[in-house]
Amino acid sequence: MKTRKVPVEEAVGMVIPHDLTEILPGKSKKPAFKKGHVIREEDILRLKRMGKDHIYVLELEPDEVHEDEAALRLAQAVAGEGIEYDPHIKEGKVVLRAAYKGLLKVDTEALYQLNMLGEIILSTKHSNFMVREGEAVAAGRAIPLVVKEGLLQEVEKICSGRKVVSVKRPVMKKVGLVITGNEVYYGRVEDAFFPALAPKLKSYDLEISGPRFCPDNSEVITRAISEAISGGADMVLITGGMSVDPDDVTPKAIADVGVDSLVYGSPVLPGSMFLVAYKGDIPILGIPACGMYFRVTVLDLVLPRIICGEKLGREDIAKLGHGGFCLGCKECHYPVCPFGRGGL
Repeated sequence: MKTRKVPVEEAVGMVIPHDLTEILPGKSKKPAFKKGHVIREEDILRLKRMGKDHIYVLELEPDEVHEDEAALRLAQAVAGEGIEYDPHIKEGKVVLRAAYKGLLKVDTEALYQLNMLGEIILSTKHSNFMVREGEAVAAGRAIPLVVKEGLLQEVEKICSGRKVVSVKRPVMKKVGLVITGNEVYYGRVEDAFFPALAPKLKSYDLEISGPRFCPDNSEVITRAISEAISGGADMVLITGGMSVDPDDVTPKAIADVGVDSLVYGSPVLPGSMFLVAYKGDIPILGIPACGMYFRVTVLDLVLPRIICGEKLGREDIAKLGHGGFCLGCKECHYPVCPFGRGGL
């Protein structure tokens, strides 16, 4: 990288190697053009008013790339489905945004490899959390004003065939809700599960089928689950009856549906008695009593992934243990907190 002095009229399309300061007597003294700015035709008059008849410009070597082009190539390399960005890069920075509402996915191994290269960086939000349309989910930057072509080729090699940052669309539309417990079924107490779960499910744009109320009878619960599935539910939630008490028969009822896989128990508090099973592609979730009393539980960690089509097994659930201990804050700010972050 070299610099040379040129008349401002000949500088259009060239890059300045340092900030150019504009002084307005009695008003301000600040950079009018920042380092790395590409001179435009409309800049010439302002430069002359600043007393600049000549300026220094960069001369790039054949193997050097300006920071703006480097940031653009970084964005092109890492952006997967559901990611958009403004291609008009300034100051070597680019922001990636969600093109639609969905589940943010980050290839953390690729992210690590990119950030080990030096000279470019990529920062992301946590993987496996829901994001809104237009929400900023990641940002990249070229650190120096000029980046070597070889480094950018290494970036593109790392990202080849990978979705480093992407957004998955929700695929599930209808959820069957089965509420168990003799105390509710026989009218001894008022149900507290539906008021707790309905707003949460609707926030994911899910249509609720039910609720179907059942006593603590495994055959009745199994039948209610099957009816929800035959009624077109994409997934089924069963509340209560998840512990080891004699009347708690929900795990058996779920197994008796004829599931292909079943994971009972999670290393998340609240939510240790959680169950996830699958009958074909239909997830069946057993929600323990904590779902009534706590604003955030293991359900909040897995539901976004499940409704976006991810099939969770024992390894996925086991990974939730790191960061799976809720702090029980007096005022809950989830998801702006560490709960559930470690295993993602």
